[in-house]
Amino acid sequence: MSVRIEGLTAGYGRSAVLRGLDLVVAEGELLVVVGPSGCGKSTLLRVVAGLLPGTAGRVLVDGVPVRGTSRDRALVFQDDGLLPWRDALRNVELPLALRGVPRAERRVRARGWLDRVGLAGFERHLPRELSGGMRQRVQLARTLAQEPRLVLMDEPFGALDARTRSAMQELVMAVLRETGTTTIFVTHDVDEAVRLGDRVVVLGAGEVDVRREAILAAVMG
Repeated sequence: MSVRIEGLTAGYGRSAVLRGLDLVVAEGELLVVVGPSGCGKSTLLRVVAGLLPGTAGRVLVDGVPVRGTSRDRALVFQDDGLLPWRDALRNVELPLALRGVPRAERRVRARGWLDRVGLAGFERHLPRELSGGMRQRVQLARTLAQEPRLVLMDEPFGALDARTRSAMQELVMAVLRETGTTTIFVTHDVDEAVRLGDRVVVLGAGEVDVRREAILAAVMG
């Protein structure tokens, strides 16, 4: 699934956070967007997800303008968003159940994804019985069980310790590249950006910071 952003301006109320942004994401690419707080990273994801309309410009996904949410696009937050009264398996099953997927099928899919993210044997554990990294694995399994074609990740590992964060970075790279899922990954951590991205875009004051992007490209190359 490809993404083309043309002259996008977006924000909240009268305040524009993104200003005339142009950006292209190729199908199957893992693009990392990096930049300081307030530069528009999270706003960008919300517009692409269809949760926030732009005030100018447009976002095209596979050539079709974004006019709302879609099952093909999934947004992953830093907060894992797990329901505390549902065990890991039933948390992964939840969006499938809401879509009307038969119980037997969704159970197989949920178990399969928990296994792929290294949580076989933890299906019946409640969120409070899991570490932060394990909860993020459940969130990743829940996201990918829906088979989205575009995953939008908003600093999902920001609250994890260094060792767990590194393990989750490895897992994300492996799983997303194995599935060929197009991904836009937002972070403020330059080291994480360089490690994860096929390409890194630097945002500054709501638009691409070409100078800093060139420096990062040299580092990655």
